[in-house]
Amino acid sequence: MMKIKSLLIAMMAIVASAMTFTSCSDDEVENNYTAYQSAVDAQVKAQKKNVKAILLVAFGSTWQQAYDAFDITLAEYKATFPGYDVYLSFSSAICINRAAAAENTTARNFYAPNFWLHALGSAQYSEIIIQSMQVIPGEEYSRVINYIKDFANNSLGDLNDKYLSKVTLKLGTPLLNNIDDVANAARVLNSLYSAQAAKGVVAFMGHGNPDSYDTYKANVRYTQLEEALQSYSPNYFVGTVDMPDNYKQDVLDRMKEAGINSGTVNTYPLMSIAGDHAHNDMAGEGEEYWDASEEESEDNSWFEYFTHKGYNVKSNVKGLLEISQIRQLWINHTKNPVELEDYYHSMYPEE
Repeated sequence: MMKIKSLLIAMMAIVASAMTFTSCSDDEVENNYTAYQSAVDAQVKAQKKNVKAILLVAFGSTWQQAYDAFDITLAEYKATFPGYDVYLSFSSAICINRAAAAENTTARNFYAPNFWLHALGSAQYSEIIIQSMQVIPGEEYSRVINYIKDFANNSLGDLNDKYLSKVTLKLGTPLLNNIDDVANAARVLNSLYSAQAAKGVVAFMGHGNPDSYDTYKANVRYTQLEEALQSYSPNYFVGTVDMPDNYKQDVLDRMKEAGINSGTVNTYPLMSIAGDHAHNDMAGEGEEYWDASEEESEDNSWFEYFTHKGYNVKSNVKGLLEISQIRQLWINHTKNPVELEDYYHSMYPEE
């Protein structure tokens, strides 16, 4: 057990050093780890009312608008699942640290999924549903899966092995997990924006994965969503900030191929929350968001790019979790989770 824990602490020290560019002793990292775990343990102990739990796993953010969206989502989950205790975690260490440092708003403490899962295991919940708040089943979703595997296999060696052999683990999949989910999302989005699509372009900006990180080949969901939306109107387009061949310039090329050379472009983030990407990469206005010498630069915002291409751009900065109909799609995934039956492998197979 000590070897496993020492290895984890060493890995955390490397990550912490890379993030802060300062040295950090193993004792400091272990103390932080212990403090974080104690904080989460205390929250679970204080809030436990049921024998079942739901853990929402979001990437995270440092924007108040995003915090508000998470708070609304958490409240709706608690109302929808009265037989479950519901908790929220961030998977991004950078977002966790910046939130605690009050980067854009008042300080808030969020914790990574491993701390929450360990606390839920220590509290001996009989059923745990881990709900991915990702949009596509890509790189970040794979991290959710790894957290579950580490928990189920008692990576630190200090949870009750008998308990882990009996606890029911379930997984709520991302918003656009499969082609049926794409169709459902397209139906909802069209119900919301069909009036705008009748008069101009409605362009959604997703995140996407670089080719080398396109886990589960999830980028195809953006292409499928555009196709599904265009079955309602040819004025719908879906681009990303990180998917090769689907950047803002690629969206423009598809618009021109469709004969759309002028008019209004309504932009929306296709992300769970409105954070840096939505406010800056999509809706950023002014000189700092436009470099005429390199028009296709990723630093040029969608607003400035399409404006300089002659379109009338209207930025709509609202994350998907701020839309009740979209939140319901995630809730439906939680109501119909995948039961994880093959993740547990005893650390003591000889017993």
